[in-house]
Amino acid sequence: MSDFRQSQNEAHPNKTNILLTGIILLLILFVTIQIWFLFGALNNALQENLNFAITTAVGSLAFAFASFWLLRYLPEPIKNSKKK
Repeated sequence: MSDFRQSQNEAHPNKTNILLTGIILLLILFVTIQIWFLFGALNNALQENLNFAITTAVGSLAFAFASFWLLRYLPEPIKNSKKK
């Protein structure tokens, strides 16, 4: 039985590119939401609404962990198999 990385390395380059595009789009979405959370947390912390600030900080931390977890599914670079 093969694992995910071996199957991914044996996949056609078009499938790998689609997977890479999806992962990059998700990462962009996660970072955008984190920036939005940061903006909201800072505004509410300045207005002394610490409950909202703490909630958004925890949410941002959850998105950071999700982003790091998603990075492990990035495909390895395609290596040139030509021998001289």
